[in-house]
Parts: sequence; C-alpha cells; structure tokens
Amino acid sequence: MWIDPIVEEIRQIRREHAARFGYDIKAIFDDLRRGQEEERKKGRRIISRPSKTRRKVATASKGPRKRKS
Repeated sequence: MWIDPIVEEIRQIRREHAARFGYDIKAIFDDLRRGQEEERKKGRRIISRPSKTRRKVATASKGPRKRKS
C-alpha cells in the first residue's frame, strides 16, 4: 500500500496535539476553539459549515388521503 507523506505528516501532528492534552477530547476541542478566536481577533474570517437540516419524520395519519380529482 502506498503511503502519502503529506497525510502521514498531518496524522503525526494530530497525534502530537492529542498527546499534549492527554487525549482528552474536551481539552483538545477547547484548544482548537481558542485558536479560532485568536485568528478571528487577527481579522481572519472563520468559515463554518452550514448545519445539517434534519428531515421531518412522517407521523401516523388518520388514514389514507383522498385524491382530489
């Protein structure tokens, strides 16, 4: 299997970052948020993904609908 050196570098950075916080996901997340705030204060735009819209779940009806002719 071919190993991409760029992907391996990113994975190594991610492992080191997680180890710095004892693999505590909340601490890692808080650090990333702090970094975002610092970048925002420097005038950089932080772009967020739009939230996923939830599909409405069908509810039970009183019976079949009558078709209009």
